Amino acid sequence: QVHVVESGGGLVQPGGSLTLSCGLSGITFGLYNIAWYRQAPGKQRDFVARIYNWGVADYADSVKGRFTISRDTAKSMVYLRMNSLKPEDTADYYCNAVHHVTGVEYWGQGTPVTVSS
Repeated sequence: QVHVVESGGGLVQPGGSLTLSCGLSGITFGLYNIAWYRQAPGKQRDFVARIYNWGVADYADSVKGRFTISRDTAKSMVYLRMNSLKPEDTADYYCNAVHHVTGVEYWGQGTPVTVSS
């Protein structure tokens, strides 16, 4: 059974930092591209960052230079380090795993991030 579990969300002041974690089990971690998406209240789910199974990362323009995605293959974990947070970063953040060949994908349940003073 596949499990995708996000953690690390919370309340942070503008300009602050937060690190989200995504733990994956039940899959061969090295075969999956892992991404973070976010969904603000009343809005669609948007792409935030992705790290490919070979380690290359890409980012949405809105977070480029502020967020960093990384993966620890030994622990089957993916992290999203978020710096210089803004109120507009407030959203539920979701981890997404996509098999790099078949396209089979899995989603986590999300972790909330609130940026407010």
